[in-house]
Amino acid sequence: MAGLRKDFISDYDGLADQWWDPRGALAPLGWIARARSDFVPAADHGRATLLDVACGGGLFGPYAVGKGYRTVGVDLSELSLREALRHGFDEVVRADVADLPFDGAAFDVVTAGQCLEHVPDPYAVVAEACRVLRPGGTLVVDTIADTRVARFVSITLAENVPIAGRPPRGTHDHRLFVNRERLTRVAREHGVDLRLIGLRPRLREMAGYAVGRLDEVRMVRTRSTAVLFLGVGTKK
Repeated sequence: MAGLRKDFISDYDGLADQWWDPRGALAPLGWIARARSDFVPAADHGRATLLDVACGGGLFGPYAVGKGYRTVGVDLSELSLREALRHGFDEVVRADVADLPFDGAAFDVVTAGQCLEHVPDPYAVVAEACRVLRPGGTLVVDTIADTRVARFVSITLAENVPIAGRPPRGTHDHRLFVNRERLTRVAREHGVDLRLIGLRPRLREMAGYAVGRLDEVRMVRTRSTAVLFLGVGTKK
């Protein structure tokens, strides 16, 4: 696509000091990480491993710690990876998430949160996530749907309403938003049948956050997957 950015690493390097700021630009990613963790089962053996694709500053780390996995994060942002090591990750690797430097069937769980909508080929990332997942392992991804309503909510509203947790303007490119049918088809072709679940913030808590009364907002499941959605499945 003409004018499509190749990556957003410079943006995330510039925001590296905000990964753990509860009212910073990256705060909503932490809320989603908490919701994602609900779909990760507890480890069922002592050497279980979890890979967090595009781990950023390690927001998923605290939620993975209690589940019994050795947790590995992969990302292109060196500054973000340093933060991940400080927040529950056992190992971090700097690499392209569309070309993972791991053997096939290397991990018991693979998660990929809020990254697919920032890469030129999200379906290649999903294919790689499936490749490194062991049979019987769990894949959990979450991203933004390629719909008009998602464009309005994620860009028109989220990037322009002047409240805490607002991402910088230009963070999202609607051309990168993810087609749900193609996502599930690619995952199925690589052995994982994804079940899609919609997510949204609790509206009352969001209002409290907006006026400074709360520092965190919980996500709830919705029937609609037209904006923010999560996919979870087990590899055959």
